[in-house]
Amino acid sequence: MTTATTTTATTDERTLEELHREHGPALLSFLLGLTYGDRQRAEDLLQETLVRAWQHPEAFEAPYTSMRPWLFTVGRRLAIDARRSRMARPAEIGDGVLSTTPDPADATESAVAALDVRAAVAGLSEAHRAVLERIYFDGLTVSEAAEELGIPAGTVKSRSYYALRALGRCLPGYSRTRPAGGRGRAARAGRRPG
Repeated sequence: MTTATTTTATTDERTLEELHREHGPALLSFLLGLTYGDRQRAEDLLQETLVRAWQHPEAFEAPYTSMRPWLFTVGRRLAIDARRSRMARPAEIGDGVLSTTPDPADATESAVAALDVRAAVAGLSEAHRAVLERIYFDGLTVSEAAEELGIPAGTVKSRSYYALRALGRCLPGYSRTRPAGGRGRAARAGRRPG
């Protein structure tokens, strides 16, 4: 880089800094109004306006009093162009929106799994099915299920164990653990069955 180029670059930087210092706050305030208070967008427009001024040195040759109106006109036109551009293309979806949008495949898989489990439970003996329905579908504790069924708690535990083993053989692709935050009374009350 030659000395003349270095001097020109330094002069350009100083001129741009002076331009920003003199007109930046007023121009930013104006652009904030045009962007409905969106500071990020207004700052982007301010930067683009100053870059345009830097790219058009003939604007600097105008009398000092005409510099601000020129900057405001460029800023306003850039804001209008940006708005038209945003209106012409579909809105972008951020990662936050996607992460909160339920996946239809998950709902379908859950529905299919629920049907599979219900069908497998229907294939159990009446005694085993009654215990599983009380503990896992109704959310009762072992003692509550025992009281409701009129059998000892130990019998409820053993029937539950053997019923889960039978379901495990019928549904080899599914986990045999109880899902966190189940729907029954025990889950709502913060209790665990047993």
